[in-house]
Amino acid sequence: MTDNGARMREARGAGGARIVYRVAGPPAARPLLLVHGWAQSGRCWDAAVTAGLADSHRVIAVDLRGHGDSDAPAAGYDDPAAWAGDLRAVLAAESIGPGAGAVLVGWSYGGLVCADLLASDPDPVADGTVAALVLVGAITALGRGRAGGRVGPAMRAALPAALSADPAEAVPALTGFIDSFHADGAQAQALLGTALATPPRVRAALFARETDHDELLAALSIPALIVHAGDDEVVDPSAGAHAAALIPGAHRPDWPTGGHAPFIADPDRFVAALTGFLADLPVREAHHG
Repeated sequence: MTDNGARMREARGAGGARIVYRVAGPPAARPLLLVHGWAQSGRCWDAAVTAGLADSHRVIAVDLRGHGDSDAPAAGYDDPAAWAGDLRAVLAAESIGPGAGAVLVGWSYGGLVCADLLASDPDPVADGTVAALVLVGAITALGRGRAGGRVGPAMRAALPAALSADPAEAVPALTGFIDSFHADGAQAQALLGTALATPPRVRAALFARETDHDELLAALSIPALIVHAGDDEVVDPSAGAHAAALIPGAHRPDWPTGGHAPFIADPDRFVAALTGFLADLPVREAHHG
């Protein structure tokens, strides 16, 4: 998300970690919480995407702990309560609570973090804080053999070198990883820079847990959109199919190309798909941040 028209703010997340986020769009509009993936930041969202969404929605792009401008504490990366607490802190800072009808948009590892929030107490769905879920090339599980966390060849090729503190190992591995995003030259360099700026210990720590959210997804009572490109080489498309099969009534449009970041590869189509999905959500009362 570029800083064009966006306001940078911060909240205190789990354990007091400083969580930075950027806000754009009408304050009274439906909130969209954009949650990025592994070794990226809230700046990853294409400018055309955030501009298109901010026309009629309140777009909030978070830097997860250990990423972007947020703090990188020593702990919390293996704790679902910490991830949920960080997102709750951002929602609270923006006065987004019961009845707000926020939409969680989780890309890649961000899908797992969104699921951590949905699984936490108090239930953000039951009180209307969250009204919908969007999974973009996302995982909802982590660990060997878990269908919701199945990775593709680009991710397998990047590990373990991408976790190394040695630039001679990390730079080539992360370069190959970013290639699968289908970004242009300038975007690809920015994404690579963000990945390299994510501390190696954080890159490694995000894999230090095993979990799945299959029961949560199977019981989900809110609308869900799953955008997962058929040529995604980071998160296997079967992970998206798994989530779609579990979530009652999930909408999964055919998306054959776009790599791991369809919002970068085809921002116009992504905005059209997301705004179309959002237009069908129940009307909400106005909430001001």
